[in-house]
Amino acid sequence: QVHLVESGGGSVQAGGSLRLSCAAPDYIYRDNCMAWFRQAPGKEREGLGRIHTGRRSIYYDNPVKGRFAISQDNTKATVYLQMNDLKPEDTAMYYCAAASPPRFDCPYDFSFDYWGQGTQVTVSS
Repeated sequence: QVHLVESGGGSVQAGGSLRLSCAAPDYIYRDNCMAWFRQAPGKEREGLGRIHTGRRSIYYDNPVKGRFAISQDNTKATVYLQMNDLKPEDTAMYYCAAASPPRFDCPYDFSFDYWGQGTQVTVSS
């Protein structure tokens, strides 16, 4: 059963931008902690940031802060990852995740319960 659906990945040249989307059922999306991760071939999964959809709080976990931005659209039960000034090292499979049951907080080291299928981002130099 698919709970989270990512989209928006693709191939871009360095310096380009992409916006990834993560659509969730309302019972997952509402007042919950959701997150973006990525995993490059041969590397460990890396957290990019978290958003609490009820509090509208956003937390960035790693050096992509400043180039990447997380946002939400409550009318679509969707969170976004806007990626600017992309670099070849940003090439990876990108995933969104959500907690179950919905959490009131959004801790850094939380082990998320729902995961999307991933969307591939490839950045060429």
